[in-house]
Amino acid sequence: MTRVSTRQGRWRCALAATAITAGLWSGGAANAQETFKLGIVTFLSGQAAESFGIPAKQGADFLIDQLNKGTAPAPYDKVGFGGLKIEPVIIDENGGATKQVQELRNLYQRENVDAVLGYIGSGDCLAVAPVAEELKKFLILFDCGTPRIFEDASYKYVFRTAAHATQDNVALTRYLKSRNVKADSFAMINQDYAWGHDSRSDFVAAMAQLYPNAKPVSDLLPKFGAGQYGTEVSALARTNADMIYSSLWGGDLQAFILQSAPRGLYQKATPVFSAADHVLQPLGEKMPNGAIIGARGSYGLMSPKSALNDWFFEGYKKAQNGTYPVQASYRMVQGLLGLKAAVEKAMAANGGKKPSPEELSAALEYLEWETPGGLIQMKNGNGHQAIQTMAIGKTRWDPAQKMVVIEDIQRFPAECVNPPANMKSLDWIKAGFPGAKCDGGS
Repeated sequence: MTRVSTRQGRWRCALAATAITAGLWSGGAANAQETFKLGIVTFLSGQAAESFGIPAKQGADFLIDQLNKGTAPAPYDKVGFGGLKIEPVIIDENGGATKQVQELRNLYQRENVDAVLGYIGSGDCLAVAPVAEELKKFLILFDCGTPRIFEDASYKYVFRTAAHATQDNVALTRYLKSRNVKADSFAMINQDYAWGHDSRSDFVAAMAQLYPNAKPVSDLLPKFGAGQYGTEVSALARTNADMIYSSLWGGDLQAFILQSAPRGLYQKATPVFSAADHVLQPLGEKMPNGAIIGARGSYGLMSPKSALNDWFFEGYKKAQNGTYPVQASYRMVQGLLGLKAAVEKAMAANGGKKPSPEELSAALEYLEWETPGGLIQMKNGNGHQAIQTMAIGKTRWDPAQKMVVIEDIQRFPAECVNPPANMKSLDWIKAGFPGAKCDGGS
Protein backbone atom coordinates (compact mmCIF):
# COMPACT_ATOMS: atom_id res chain seq x y z
CA MET A 1 0.00 0.00 0.00
CA THR A 2 1.15 3.55 -0.68
CA ARG A 3 0.57 5.88 2.22
CA VAL A 4 0.50 9.62 1.79
CA SER A 5 0.90 11.84 4.83
CA THR A 6 0.10 15.58 4.93
CA ARG A 7 -0.83 18.17 7.52
CA GLN A 8 -4.44 17.07 7.15
CA GLY A 9 -3.64 13.48 8.09
CA ARG A 10 -2.71 10.18 6.48
CA TRP A 11 -4.59 8.10 4.00
CA ARG A 12 -4.05 4.96 1.97
CA CYS A 13 -4.00 4.42 -1.77
CA ALA A 14 -3.77 0.94 -3.25
CA LEU A 15 -0.87 -0.06 -5.49
CA ALA A 16 -1.21 -2.96 -7.88
CA ALA A 17 -0.33 -6.26 -6.22
CA THR A 18 2.76 -7.86 -7.71
CA ALA A 19 4.65 -11.10 -7.38
CA ILE A 20 8.02 -10.90 -5.64
CA THR A 21 10.83 -12.31 -7.72
CA ALA A 22 14.47 -13.05 -7.10
CA GLY A 23 16.95 -10.21 -6.60
CA LEU A 24 20.41 -9.77 -8.08
CA TRP A 25 22.21 -11.77 -5.40
CA SER A 26 23.05 -15.46 -5.52
CA GLY A 27 21.66 -16.32 -2.10
CA GLY A 28 18.03 -16.66 -3.15
CA ALA A 29 14.89 -14.53 -3.20
CA ALA A 30 13.76 -12.17 -0.46
CA ASN A 31 11.00 -13.30 1.86
CA ALA A 32 7.77 -12.76 -0.07
CA GLN A 33 6.18 -11.07 2.96
CA GLU A 34 8.93 -8.47 3.31
CA THR A 35 8.72 -4.99 1.86
CA PHE A 36 11.13 -2.09 1.68
CA LYS A 37 9.35 0.75 3.43
CA LEU A 38 10.46 4.06 1.92
CA GLY A 39 9.71 7.56 3.18
CA ILE A 40 9.38 10.04 0.31
CA VAL A 41 9.30 13.78 1.01
CA THR A 42 8.28 16.37 -1.59
CA PHE A 43 6.07 19.45 -1.78
CA LEU A 44 2.42 18.43 -2.07
CA SER A 45 1.08 21.89 -1.20
CA GLY A 46 2.29 25.48 -1.28
CA GLN A 47 3.89 27.52 -4.04
CA ALA A 48 6.58 24.89 -4.73
CA ALA A 49 4.11 22.08 -5.33
CA GLU A 50 2.62 22.65 -8.79
CA SER A 51 5.77 22.86 -10.90
CA PHE A 52 8.21 21.00 -8.67
CA GLY A 53 6.85 18.92 -5.81
CA ILE A 54 3.98 17.25 -7.67
CA PRO A 55 6.11 16.34 -10.73
CA ALA A 56 8.60 14.76 -8.32
CA LYS A 57 5.81 12.68 -6.75
CA GLN A 58 4.51 11.73 -10.18
CA GLY A 59 8.00 10.53 -11.12
CA ALA A 60 8.07 8.41 -7.96
CA ASP A 61 4.56 7.05 -8.60
CA PHE A 62 5.47 5.99 -12.13
CA LEU A 63 8.80 4.38 -11.30
CA ILE A 64 7.68 2.59 -8.13
CA ASP A 65 4.72 1.12 -9.98
CA GLN A 66 7.02 -0.09 -12.77
CA LEU A 67 9.60 -1.49 -10.34
CA ASN A 68 6.99 -3.31 -8.27
CA LYS A 69 5.62 -4.89 -11.44
CA GLY A 70 9.10 -5.77 -12.69
CA THR A 71 8.42 -3.93 -15.97
CA ALA A 72 11.30 -1.43 -15.91
CA PRO A 73 14.03 -2.01 -18.53
CA ALA A 74 17.35 -3.68 -17.74
CA PRO A 75 19.36 -3.29 -15.59
CA TYR A 76 16.37 -2.29 -13.43
CA ASP A 77 14.04 -5.14 -14.37
CA LYS A 78 14.16 -7.04 -11.07
CA VAL A 79 11.01 -6.59 -9.00
CA GLY A 80 11.10 -3.77 -6.44
CA PHE A 81 14.41 -3.44 -4.63
CA GLY A 82 16.04 -6.85 -5.03
CA GLY A 83 12.72 -8.65 -4.71
CA LEU A 84 11.47 -6.45 -1.87
CA LYS A 85 8.25 -4.71 -2.86
CA ILE A 86 8.57 -0.96 -2.35
CA GLU A 87 6.06 0.47 0.14
CA PRO A 88 6.11 4.31 -0.03
CA VAL A 89 5.06 6.63 2.76
CA ILE A 90 4.75 10.10 1.23
CA ILE A 91 5.15 13.29 3.29
CA ASP A 92 4.39 16.90 2.35
CA GLU A 93 7.53 19.06 2.53
CA ASN A 94 5.52 22.24 2.98
CA GLY A 95 5.70 23.86 6.41
CA GLY A 96 9.32 24.81 7.05
CA ALA A 97 12.50 23.20 8.35
CA THR A 98 11.37 22.74 11.96
CA LYS A 99 8.32 20.78 10.83
CA GLN A 100 10.43 18.66 8.47
CA VAL A 101 12.82 17.69 11.25
CA GLN A 102 9.90 16.35 13.27
CA GLU A 103 8.39 14.61 10.24
CA LEU A 104 11.75 12.92 9.56
CA ARG A 105 11.92 11.64 13.13
CA ASN A 106 8.36 10.34 12.76
CA LEU A 107 9.24 8.50 9.57
CA TYR A 108 12.10 6.67 11.23
CA GLN A 109 10.70 6.18 14.73
CA ARG A 110 6.93 5.77 14.17
CA GLU A 111 6.62 4.60 10.58
CA ASN A 112 9.79 2.48 10.87
CA VAL A 113 10.83 3.21 7.31
CA ASP A 114 13.96 1.53 6.00
CA ALA A 115 15.17 4.73 4.30
CA VAL A 116 14.02 8.23 3.43
CA LEU A 117 14.39 9.87 0.00
CA GLY A 118 13.39 13.50 -0.28
CA TYR A 119 13.71 17.26 0.09
CA ILE A 120 13.68 20.03 -2.47
CA GLY A 121 14.29 23.07 -0.26
CA SER A 122 17.93 23.81 0.60
CA GLY A 123 16.95 24.98 4.07
CA ASP A 124 15.12 21.71 4.68
CA CYS A 125 18.12 19.65 3.54
CA LEU A 126 20.47 21.56 5.82
CA ALA A 127 18.10 20.95 8.74
CA VAL A 128 17.34 17.24 8.28
CA ALA A 129 20.78 15.90 7.33
CA PRO A 130 22.26 16.16 10.86
CA VAL A 131 19.14 14.53 12.32
CA ALA A 132 19.41 11.45 10.11
CA GLU A 133 23.07 11.20 11.04
CA GLU A 134 22.26 11.50 14.74
CA LEU A 135 19.68 8.71 14.43
CA LYS A 136 22.04 6.59 12.27
CA LYS A 137 19.33 6.25 9.64
CA PHE A 138 19.75 6.18 5.87
CA LEU A 139 18.78 9.37 4.00
CA ILE A 140 19.01 10.30 0.32
CA LEU A 141 18.57 13.95 -0.62
CA PHE A 142 17.20 13.80 -4.16
CA ASP A 143 17.37 17.53 -4.90
CA CYS A 144 18.15 20.80 -3.01
CA GLY A 145 20.88 22.96 -4.47
CA THR A 146 23.12 24.30 -1.74
CA PRO A 147 26.72 23.01 -1.95
CA ARG A 148 27.03 23.35 1.81
CA ILE A 149 25.50 19.97 2.67
CA PHE A 150 28.74 18.05 2.13
CA GLU A 151 31.21 20.93 1.88
CA ASP A 152 30.59 22.08 5.44
CA ALA A 153 29.96 18.67 7.04
CA SER A 154 30.80 14.98 6.74
CA TYR A 155 28.17 12.25 6.95
CA LYS A 156 28.02 8.47 7.02
CA TYR A 157 24.28 7.93 6.49
CA VAL A 158 23.36 10.92 4.28
CA PHE A 159 23.77 11.09 0.48
CA ARG A 160 22.71 13.43 -2.34
CA THR A 161 22.12 11.66 -5.66
CA ALA A 162 22.08 14.82 -7.78
CA ALA A 163 24.64 17.55 -8.37
CA HIS A 164 24.39 20.79 -6.41
CA ALA A 165 23.89 24.30 -7.79
CA THR A 166 27.52 25.07 -8.61
CA GLN A 167 27.18 23.12 -11.86
CA ASP A 168 24.18 25.25 -12.84
CA ASN A 169 26.07 28.50 -12.65
CA VAL A 170 29.40 27.33 -14.04
CA ALA A 171 27.61 25.77 -17.00
CA LEU A 172 25.58 28.96 -17.57
CA THR A 173 28.66 31.17 -17.68
CA ARG A 174 30.53 28.72 -19.92
CA TYR A 175 27.53 28.70 -22.27
CA LEU A 176 27.33 32.51 -22.31
CA LYS A 177 31.02 32.76 -23.10
CA SER A 178 30.89 30.12 -25.84
CA ARG A 179 28.08 32.08 -27.57
CA ASN A 180 29.67 35.51 -26.97
CA VAL A 181 26.53 36.75 -25.23
CA LYS A 182 26.93 40.42 -24.39
CA ALA A 183 27.30 40.90 -20.64
CA ASP A 184 29.06 44.20 -19.99
CA SER A 185 26.53 44.60 -17.18
CA PHE A 186 24.23 42.17 -15.46
CA ALA A 187 21.44 42.36 -12.90
CA MET A 188 20.40 39.64 -10.47
CA ILE A 189 17.29 38.54 -8.60
CA ASN A 190 17.48 35.53 -6.27
CA GLN A 191 15.56 34.26 -3.27
CA ASP A 192 16.69 35.32 0.19
CA TYR A 193 17.66 31.92 1.61
CA ALA A 194 20.42 29.30 1.19
CA TRP A 195 19.62 28.36 -2.42
CA GLY A 196 19.42 31.95 -3.64
CA HIS A 197 22.51 33.12 -1.78
CA ASP A 198 24.64 30.16 -2.88
CA SER A 199 23.49 30.43 -6.52
CA ARG A 200 24.21 34.15 -6.55
CA SER A 201 27.69 33.67 -5.08
CA ASP A 202 28.63 30.97 -7.58
CA PHE A 203 27.32 32.96 -10.56
CA VAL A 204 29.12 36.16 -9.55
CA ALA A 205 32.37 34.25 -9.02
CA ALA A 206 32.05 32.40 -12.35
CA MET A 207 31.32 35.64 -14.19
CA ALA A 208 34.43 37.18 -12.63
CA GLN A 209 36.46 34.39 -14.20
CA LEU A 210 34.91 34.32 -17.68
CA TYR A 211 33.62 37.91 -17.95
CA PRO A 212 36.13 39.81 -15.79
CA ASN A 213 35.00 43.21 -17.08
CA ALA A 214 31.29 42.60 -16.55
CA LYS A 215 29.70 44.84 -13.95
CA PRO A 216 26.89 43.73 -11.60
CA VAL A 217 24.39 46.60 -11.50
CA SER A 218 21.62 45.20 -9.31
CA ASP A 219 21.41 42.49 -6.67
CA LEU A 220 17.86 41.83 -5.47
CA LEU A 221 16.94 39.25 -2.81
CA PRO A 222 13.16 38.97 -2.35
CA LYS A 223 11.91 36.49 0.23
CA PHE A 224 10.97 32.94 -0.74
CA GLY A 225 7.35 32.83 -1.89
CA ALA A 226 7.10 36.60 -2.35
CA GLY A 227 4.73 36.27 -5.31
CA GLN A 228 4.59 39.98 -6.16
CA TYR A 229 7.58 41.50 -7.99
CA GLY A 230 6.40 44.89 -9.21
CA THR A 231 9.02 46.79 -7.22
CA GLU A 232 11.79 44.42 -8.33
CA VAL A 233 10.75 44.60 -12.00
CA SER A 234 10.85 48.40 -11.89
CA ALA A 235 14.28 48.34 -10.27
CA LEU A 236 15.63 45.89 -12.84
CA ALA A 237 14.24 47.93 -15.74
CA ARG A 238 16.07 51.04 -14.51
CA THR A 239 19.45 49.27 -14.65
CA ASN A 240 19.47 48.87 -18.45
CA ALA A 241 21.54 45.73 -17.88
CA ASP A 242 22.60 43.53 -20.79
CA MET A 243 21.56 40.43 -18.91
CA ILE A 244 19.25 39.47 -16.03
CA TYR A 245 20.26 36.40 -14.04
CA SER A 246 17.96 34.55 -11.67
CA SER A 247 17.82 31.28 -9.75
CA LEU A 248 14.13 31.76 -8.89
CA TRP A 249 12.15 28.55 -9.24
CA GLY A 250 8.65 27.14 -8.91
CA GLY A 251 5.78 29.54 -8.37
CA ASP A 252 8.21 32.40 -7.70
CA LEU A 253 9.78 32.05 -11.15
CA GLN A 254 6.41 31.76 -12.87
CA ALA A 255 5.11 34.86 -11.11
CA PHE A 256 8.27 36.84 -11.88
CA ILE A 257 8.15 36.02 -15.60
CA LEU A 258 4.42 36.72 -15.86
CA GLN A 259 4.90 40.12 -14.21
CA SER A 260 8.14 41.14 -15.94
CA ALA A 261 7.70 40.08 -19.58
CA PRO A 262 4.68 42.33 -20.33
CA ARG A 263 6.67 45.31 -19.06
CA GLY A 264 9.35 44.81 -21.70
CA LEU A 265 12.09 43.73 -19.31
CA TYR A 266 13.58 41.33 -21.86
CA GLN A 267 13.51 43.60 -24.90
CA LYS A 268 17.14 44.53 -24.20
CA ALA A 269 18.28 42.29 -21.38
CA THR A 270 18.90 38.60 -22.05
CA PRO A 271 17.07 36.49 -19.44
CA VAL A 272 19.32 33.85 -17.90
CA PHE A 273 17.52 31.39 -15.59
CA SER A 274 19.49 28.63 -13.89
CA ALA A 275 16.58 26.26 -13.19
CA ALA A 276 13.70 27.12 -15.50
CA ASP A 277 12.75 24.04 -17.51
CA HIS A 278 9.90 23.17 -15.14
CA VAL A 279 7.96 26.37 -15.87
CA LEU A 280 7.94 26.04 -19.68
CA GLN A 281 4.79 23.93 -19.88
CA PRO A 282 2.63 26.01 -17.51
CA LEU A 283 3.82 29.32 -19.00
CA GLY A 284 3.58 28.30 -22.66
CA GLU A 285 3.82 31.25 -25.06
CA LYS A 286 4.19 33.65 -22.11
CA MET A 287 7.75 32.37 -21.67
CA PRO A 288 10.14 34.88 -23.30
CA ASN A 289 11.88 33.75 -26.46
CA GLY A 290 15.65 33.50 -26.32
CA ALA A 291 15.88 32.89 -22.59
CA ILE A 292 19.01 30.96 -21.70
CA ILE A 293 18.00 28.29 -19.24
CA GLY A 294 19.26 25.33 -17.30
CA ALA A 295 17.39 22.29 -15.97
CA ARG A 296 19.74 21.40 -13.08
CA GLY A 297 21.02 18.50 -15.21
CA SER A 298 20.29 16.96 -18.62
CA TYR A 299 16.56 16.64 -18.13
CA GLY A 300 13.25 16.97 -19.95
CA LEU A 301 13.65 18.55 -23.39
CA MET A 302 17.43 18.64 -22.83
CA SER A 303 17.77 15.00 -21.79
CA PRO A 304 20.09 12.62 -23.68
CA LYS A 305 18.95 10.11 -26.27
CA SER A 306 18.94 6.62 -24.73
CA ALA A 307 16.65 3.61 -24.47
CA LEU A 308 16.24 4.21 -20.72
CA ASN A 309 15.33 7.85 -21.24
CA ASP A 310 12.90 7.06 -24.06
CA TRP A 311 11.16 4.56 -21.79
CA PHE A 312 10.87 7.00 -18.91
CA PHE A 313 9.99 10.11 -20.94
CA GLU A 314 7.25 8.42 -22.95
CA GLY A 315 5.93 6.34 -20.05
CA TYR A 316 5.67 9.36 -17.74
CA LYS A 317 4.12 11.45 -20.52
CA LYS A 318 1.47 8.81 -21.16
CA ALA A 319 0.71 8.48 -17.46
CA GLN A 320 0.33 12.27 -17.16
CA ASN A 321 -1.89 12.76 -20.23
CA GLY A 322 0.74 14.44 -22.39
CA THR A 323 2.73 16.37 -19.79
CA TYR A 324 6.41 15.52 -20.14
CA PRO A 325 8.76 15.03 -17.17
CA VAL A 326 11.00 17.86 -15.97
CA GLN A 327 13.89 18.24 -13.55
CA ALA A 328 12.07 17.28 -10.35
CA SER A 329 10.70 14.10 -11.94
CA TYR A 330 14.13 13.14 -13.27
CA ARG A 331 15.87 13.85 -9.98
CA MET A 332 13.38 11.79 -8.02
CA VAL A 333 13.78 8.89 -10.45
CA GLN A 334 17.58 8.99 -10.38
CA GLY A 335 17.47 8.93 -6.59
CA LEU A 336 15.15 5.90 -6.61
CA LEU A 337 17.35 4.09 -9.15
CA GLY A 338 20.43 4.85 -7.07
CA LEU A 339 18.71 3.45 -3.99
CA LYS A 340 17.67 0.35 -5.95
CA ALA A 341 21.26 -0.16 -7.12
CA ALA A 342 22.58 0.26 -3.56
CA VAL A 343 20.01 -2.09 -2.02
CA GLU A 344 20.74 -4.80 -4.57
CA LYS A 345 24.49 -4.36 -4.25
CA ALA A 346 24.21 -4.70 -0.47
CA MET A 347 21.94 -7.76 -0.76
CA ALA A 348 24.37 -9.40 -3.16
CA ALA A 349 27.00 -9.08 -0.44
CA ASN A 350 24.91 -10.12 2.59
CA GLY A 351 23.19 -13.23 1.24
CA GLY A 352 19.89 -11.61 0.23
CA LYS A 353 18.83 -9.97 3.49
CA LYS A 354 17.25 -6.55 3.70
CA PRO A 355 20.28 -4.26 4.18
CA SER A 356 20.98 -2.23 7.31
CA PRO A 357 21.65 1.52 7.11
CA GLU A 358 25.36 0.73 7.45
CA GLU A 359 25.22 -1.75 4.56
CA LEU A 360 23.29 0.71 2.40
CA SER A 361 25.82 3.45 3.12
CA ALA A 362 28.74 1.22 2.20
CA ALA A 363 26.98 0.19 -1.03
CA LEU A 364 26.11 3.71 -2.20
CA GLU A 365 29.50 5.33 -1.52
CA TYR A 366 31.31 6.05 -4.82
CA LEU A 367 28.62 4.15 -6.76
CA GLU A 368 27.82 4.95 -10.41
CA TRP A 369 24.57 4.14 -12.22
CA GLU A 370 22.76 5.02 -15.43
CA THR A 371 19.58 7.10 -15.29
CA PRO A 372 17.22 8.69 -17.83
CA GLY A 373 19.23 11.91 -17.39
CA GLY A 374 22.60 10.22 -17.87
CA LEU A 375 25.34 8.78 -15.68
CA ILE A 376 25.34 9.61 -11.97
CA GLN A 377 28.68 9.38 -10.16
CA MET A 378 29.04 9.65 -6.37
CA LYS A 379 32.47 11.26 -6.61
CA ASN A 380 32.43 14.17 -4.18
CA GLY A 381 31.77 14.49 -0.44
CA ASN A 382 33.70 11.29 0.33
CA GLY A 383 31.45 9.40 -2.05
CA HIS A 384 28.22 10.94 -0.75
CA GLN A 385 27.72 13.77 -3.29
CA ALA A 386 26.84 13.15 -6.95
CA ILE A 387 28.20 14.84 -10.02
CA GLN A 388 26.50 14.73 -13.43
CA THR A 389 26.35 16.22 -16.92
CA MET A 390 24.71 19.65 -17.25
CA ALA A 391 22.72 20.98 -20.23
CA ILE A 392 21.96 24.59 -21.20
CA GLY A 393 19.78 25.84 -24.08
CA LYS A 394 17.61 28.67 -25.44
CA THR A 395 13.82 28.89 -25.42
CA ARG A 396 11.54 29.47 -28.41
CA TRP A 397 7.77 29.31 -28.68
CA ASP A 398 6.84 26.96 -31.53
CA PRO A 399 3.31 27.80 -32.75
CA ALA A 400 3.15 24.65 -34.89
CA GLN A 401 3.72 22.40 -31.86
CA LYS A 402 2.00 24.84 -29.49
CA MET A 403 4.80 24.49 -26.97
CA VAL A 404 8.08 26.03 -25.87
CA VAL A 405 11.02 24.22 -27.44
CA ILE A 406 14.68 24.41 -26.40
CA GLU A 407 17.27 25.03 -29.09
CA ASP A 408 21.07 25.39 -29.32
CA ILE A 409 21.52 22.89 -26.50
CA GLN A 410 25.00 22.29 -25.12
CA ARG A 411 25.86 19.56 -22.62
CA PHE A 412 28.83 20.02 -20.34
CA PRO A 413 30.64 16.98 -18.88
CA ALA A 414 30.29 16.49 -15.14
CA GLU A 415 33.94 17.22 -14.40
CA CYS A 416 33.79 20.44 -16.45
CA VAL A 417 31.15 22.09 -14.28
CA ASN A 418 31.50 20.38 -10.87
CA PRO A 419 34.40 21.00 -8.49
CA PRO A 420 36.91 18.22 -7.81
CA ALA A 421 36.50 16.17 -4.66
CA ASN A 422 39.17 18.05 -2.73
CA MET A 423 37.85 21.61 -3.20
CA LYS A 424 34.90 23.68 -2.05
CA SER A 425 32.83 25.03 -4.91
CA LEU A 426 33.46 28.73 -4.39
CA ASP A 427 37.18 28.21 -3.84
CA TRP A 428 37.34 26.18 -7.07
CA ILE A 429 35.58 28.86 -9.09
CA LYS A 430 37.68 31.69 -7.67
CA ALA A 431 40.86 29.73 -8.40
CA GLY A 432 39.90 29.51 -12.08
CA PHE A 433 38.33 26.01 -12.20
CA PRO A 434 41.56 24.00 -11.67
CA GLY A 435 41.33 20.43 -12.96
CA ALA A 436 38.20 21.07 -15.02
CA LYS A 437 37.80 18.55 -17.83
CA CYS A 438 35.64 20.07 -20.55
CA ASP A 439 36.51 17.86 -23.52
CA GLY A 440 33.75 15.66 -24.82
CA GLY A 441 30.85 18.08 -24.37
CA SER A 442 28.12 18.23 -26.99
